[in-house]
Amino acid sequence: MKCGIEIHQRLATHKLFCNCPSEVLQPSEQTVKFSRRLHEVKSELGKRDSAAMAEAKKNLKYLYTTQPESGCLVEADEEPPHPMNAEALEIVLGVCQMLGSNHVDEVQVMRKIVIDGSNTAGFQRTAIVGIGGSIESSAGKVGILAVCIEEESAGIESKEGNKGNFLLDRLGIPLVEIATAPDIKSPEHAQEVAEKIGMTLRMSGAVLRGIGTIRQDVNISIEGGARVEIKGLQELGLVSKLVALEVQRQEKLLSVMAEAKNRFGGQVQIEEKVFDLTDIFSETECKLAKSTIDAGGKVMGIAVPKHAGLLGTELYPKRRYGSEVSDYAKMAGVLGIIHSDEDMGKYKISEDETAEICAAMGVGKQDAFILVADREEKARDALLFCIERLNMAHLPEETRKADIEGGSSFMRPLPGSARMYPETDIPPVRITPAMLKEAKKYSGEGLEEKKGKLAQLLNEQMAERMLKSRNLQLFERLLASKAEPMVIATALEETMTSLRRDGMSVDAVDEKRLYEMFELLSDGIFVKAAISPILTEMAASGCAAIDAVGKLGLQRISGKELQKIVEENAHDMQKIMGAYRLRVDAADVAKILKKK
Repeated sequence: MKCGIEIHQRLATHKLFCNCPSEVLQPSEQTVKFSRRLHEVKSELGKRDSAAMAEAKKNLKYLYTTQPESGCLVEADEEPPHPMNAEALEIVLGVCQMLGSNHVDEVQVMRKIVIDGSNTAGFQRTAIVGIGGSIESSAGKVGILAVCIEEESAGIESKEGNKGNFLLDRLGIPLVEIATAPDIKSPEHAQEVAEKIGMTLRMSGAVLRGIGTIRQDVNISIEGGARVEIKGLQELGLVSKLVALEVQRQEKLLSVMAEAKNRFGGQVQIEEKVFDLTDIFSETECKLAKSTIDAGGKVMGIAVPKHAGLLGTELYPKRRYGSEVSDYAKMAGVLGIIHSDEDMGKYKISEDETAEICAAMGVGKQDAFILVADREEKARDALLFCIERLNMAHLPEETRKADIEGGSSFMRPLPGSARMYPETDIPPVRITPAMLKEAKKYSGEGLEEKKGKLAQLLNEQMAERMLKSRNLQLFERLLASKAEPMVIATALEETMTSLRRDGMSVDAVDEKRLYEMFELLSDGIFVKAAISPILTEMAASGCAAIDAVGKLGLQRISGKELQKIVEENAHDMQKIMGAYRLRVDAADVAKILKKK
């Protein structure tokens, strides 16, 4: 197995080529809608990109929705891009410093042809900032091929038939892209490397956090197989599963294709002959066929000689060889296929109808068939795509889409060099000593240094948790309050998390209020056992910490008042703490008991 990872992380600054905020918003009433059709074009060298050609065949129409809070004419491709966001570039230069990458002398923005609707211009802007470097792992160093800066794509809202609906709020958000060398040795190693790169990026203190702000693209190949790029994995915990399933998919496909060649006595050759089977379904109970015919469509089919049992071969759970063929059919815009290795009963296709299908296309016991129900032109194109996939002599190099369970599905062929050409609207940016100096504030201490510092402040479990936490930079700033590090970490990672899980909004408990609360704790105004009810009150009412302490009556008891309580409770520690736990520090009580 050969494997490399590309990590894409959104940066905590405004958009890359305009001043709009990098915020993914809920659709508002102030929306603007427009539509586009994107077309494949040749590169500067006159070459055509295979991925763009495949997308062009789909002939889709794209509807875009934007709103003034998060988008402008730049996102709509109605205005030239503004100069590159200088802060975003400095952040990426800081990442290069952390990884030991050599920065380029001049950043040249390139256009990457993408016509799947994810960009209104038909291309995505990207630029190399650094080359080389490495990251440490349990299996040795993993090389870094490149560190890039690029713009985020538009977010797809829905896809129906030949239309795709996109939101432009995330289009243009700056990304840092880190591409590793194919040094990853196993699925578990891939998981480790992805996690380490993610933590390294968080050390910069300048990346966005939350669902969708980071994603992994995984490049995998096996001996005898093909290089496959799986895009869009957002769940970091699924990296190892994704790699393992892709290896299994390729191994099983090699076995299926070898069996097909064996049955043919050589290369598989399915004839490009499409049959119109509509008349067979004139009185059918199959809802798909009936609704298609009623709408003026047709049921079309192809015979697949010597493939009986192969289309139903399981590659991994919930995915079969037929699924791979169906993905190619979907390039024509159809919903999918029906093939003979499936249970015809679930589609309500009768035994008589099945027999007629086989007779019409000359399908015998050793053969298979594939059906598509749609408009005649779409159905025919879909079946021709199926034949193209079935006739392939080798596993195809593909771009695939990750799913939520760790599997993947075909998107388009792998792109080639023809997809890239220089951006003519943006001048190159020369890297200056001043920029490199500014970048140092984003280069952090490095992952290992940060891990060592946290280990000195927190116990092992909390140090590991804080290293991965979105609260890391906040935790470090709150240390200036002089409160105990473990108390601060526990409040952020456990108490605040518990409040959120209980459905309580903690938006009012901002950094300023937290800092004031920990300062009060350091000054002895209340005891650490009272943090949970104080935070709960602050979240519920939006009040300051000092007001929550007064409202709840949680001022710390000490001195003569505490001495009196100790005497009244017969110097019984358990009894005292049971009654005054939220107002008394156990260490203070212990001192009094020790004196006695």
